[in-house]
Amino acid sequence: MIADKHYCGREFEHTLSDAGVVLLRQARKGEAPRPGARLFKPLRQTIELINQTFKGQLDLERHGGRTPAGDIVRVLQRILALTAAIWHNDKTGQPVKRSLTAYDH
Repeated sequence: MIADKHYCGREFEHTLSDAGVVLLRQARKGEAPRPGARLFKPLRQTIELINQTFKGQLDLERHGGRTPAGDIVRVLQRILALTAAIWHNDKTGQPVKRSLTAYDH
């Protein structure tokens, strides 16, 4: 599991370890370097890019769900729509793969 550096603590890590989960997170100040540290910078950039795509193109901050189940359904619908658009744009040779502009009528 990849987590923020605030997910720490001996008991927390032991619980994850007992469940067979390896925790990857950045080291906190004063901690020894942790495994996987070199992966975090490019991974963080990828995650931020995905979050910006969700917020911008998919308008997830105003999803309109009224219940937790409604929130989940609306978010998943939009992710599925973007995935289908990327697939379609790739198969039809469009220059921009992650754009929904052509379908926004």
